[in-house]
Amino acid sequence: MRGYRQRAVRASRLSRVAEAWGTLPERTRSLTPVVIVVALAVTYPFYVDSVPTNLPVIKTVPPLHDAVTILVFVMMGVGLNIVVGYAGLLDLGYVAFYAIGAYTAGWLASGQFEQVKVHFGAVGIPSSATGIHISIWLVLLIAAVVTAVGGILIGLPTLRLRGDYLAIVTLGFGEIIPQFVRNGDELHGFDLTHGTFGISPIDPPGFGHTLNSAIGLPVRYDESFPPTPDRLFFWTILALILLTLFCSMRLRDSRLGRAWIAIREDETAAGAMGIPLMRTKTWAYAGGAFFGGIAGAYIATFNSGAFPTQFDFNISVFLLCMVILGGMGSLWGVVVAGTILAWLNFDGLGNIGSWINTTLLPSSHQIDVPKYSFGIYGIIIVLMMLFRPTGLIPERRRKREIEEATHGGPLDQPLYEMRGADEPGAGERGEPGKVPRG
Repeated sequence: MRGYRQRAVRASRLSRVAEAWGTLPERTRSLTPVVIVVALAVTYPFYVDSVPTNLPVIKTVPPLHDAVTILVFVMMGVGLNIVVGYAGLLDLGYVAFYAIGAYTAGWLASGQFEQVKVHFGAVGIPSSATGIHISIWLVLLIAAVVTAVGGILIGLPTLRLRGDYLAIVTLGFGEIIPQFVRNGDELHGFDLTHGTFGISPIDPPGFGHTLNSAIGLPVRYDESFPPTPDRLFFWTILALILLTLFCSMRLRDSRLGRAWIAIREDETAAGAMGIPLMRTKTWAYAGGAFFGGIAGAYIATFNSGAFPTQFDFNISVFLLCMVILGGMGSLWGVVVAGTILAWLNFDGLGNIGSWINTTLLPSSHQIDVPKYSFGIYGIIIVLMMLFRPTGLIPERRRKREIEEATHGGPLDQPLYEMRGADEPGAGERGEPGKVPRG
């Protein structure tokens, strides 16, 4: 009897909470999950080391160093969503923007060009050091602008194409840029990219002692590699992702964003309505390249180097999988899918494979799960296309379109509807019992 009363009391409390939640404004209810997720992300560095390492299947959450790289890939996924999700332009060469941003950081914040000596705002660099040493915070902005210009230059000759032809041409540009940086160490006697060795070391951002003493952050700065704490790198990339999401939302709801969506839905109709197709699509390329350049420059300074092995074609496919898995045009879907796929790529598949080998398989039949990573990603995408084609968190407009086309929308209605012989219109067109729809 006592247990029954306790359950009744708990049920009553839950119903009151549900009623109170229902009385809140819709905007508050929609923002509450976002605030909770952001709070968990901001405090992640404080509890990541206390998470158990024997969790079921996944074993453990990603360490802070890997989490920074995961968030960089999420940021690039959000940038690619502008091109693919908003404007509907299939881009298979997005890794080119990633490479341009990284090498811009290498040129402007390292000793690569030892023929000159330029210093402007760099922290921790001796005044006698040769090369160009500009503050990384300024380099991030410069890399974004340079990459946006590169996106415009790449887009101008290619955006007159559509569909498969556009995908093939962007694939070509995505292959050209990595080959160029591999072979850019001997351009008529000038070393631009340092070839297969890459550009290293790249200057650190310069937070550490100063930030710690200014606001009392609980971080410790030392001279070990990387030269700045992972916590500050993590919080910085988290702030960059939030800025990218905010800009993407504002762009989506702007006049330019509506033009992108119109082109995605029907390019011919959008042109007939007066939308300048080339200019609008070029802006989509420039916007996606802008954020890809920031991500590339940031990961270069985080890794203290820009290396050509980081910019393979597989990266473009990987980012495209994030957009498809999350939902074309869905910002939160790309964030969730990007986090899942990037985690699988860095830690998840290895942890899951270890759990499978120790729990399910005998020692004589062990498998190396990470070796089949792209096959696993392909299976995930195929299953998504079969059972949830709108993505994990679909955009409302696109979800409505797919559902109408799949579940009896206007295109699926029969041309003729059966009516009784005694109903008005029966027998029209010489077919008793059939009348044209509408």
